[in-house]
Amino acid sequence: MENKRKVVIAEDHQLFREGLKAMLMGREDLEVVAEAPDGLAAIEVVKKHKPDLLLLDLSMPRLSGVSVVKEVKRLFPETIVLALTIHESDQYVLEAFESGVNGYCIKDASREELLVAINSVLNGKTYISPGIADNVMEGYLKGRKRLKTHSDWDTVTPREREVLKLIAEGYLNKEIGELLNISVKTVEKHRANIMAKLKLHSASALTSYAIAKGIVDKRN
Repeated sequence: MENKRKVVIAEDHQLFREGLKAMLMGREDLEVVAEAPDGLAAIEVVKKHKPDLLLLDLSMPRLSGVSVVKEVKRLFPETIVLALTIHESDQYVLEAFESGVNGYCIKDASREELLVAINSVLNGKTYISPGIADNVMEGYLKGRKRLKTHSDWDTVTPREREVLKLIAEGYLNKEIGELLNISVKTVEKHRANIMAKLKLHSASALTSYAIAKGIVDKRN
């Protein structure tokens, strides 16, 4: 079939990534043009291939899924993003939709449900896994903030969250600067701001906080 819609799969677990690719290979209307194992790589392959659909794990190394969505939507607003995640809490769902995702699918969904999710977003509909849909989407669509509570975390900027994620993944200030294309002094400033806002005073405390918030994946 001509004019297949291009798909990029961004997922850090190779087995899951290969499973998604195998599932889509039977589709005559879709073509997987690239894969990415982390957030920064996801942005690069999206820039290169300009896909119609991005299947995106929200919990990936180097750059969070939410940050990836914001950058992809800034560069290519027409790219459809279906978030794949283990997180079912209101906070994660709302943050994902506010960043620009078109759908939100829990990773333990059946093959049939995942195909429904893909078809829904490709047809211009918003999708959210049935188990978490009603209460969360009601609050989101009506613009209510009752599901979100103000905390120290709310004061941390998107860039600071990226720096925190990399700190928790064990990167040094110089490495963080290189990954984010910022100076070491800027990294140090972000680190100091994060510590002040969260009232934490060591890298180990920051790492523990990041794990508790789910912005880094310590499955291994």
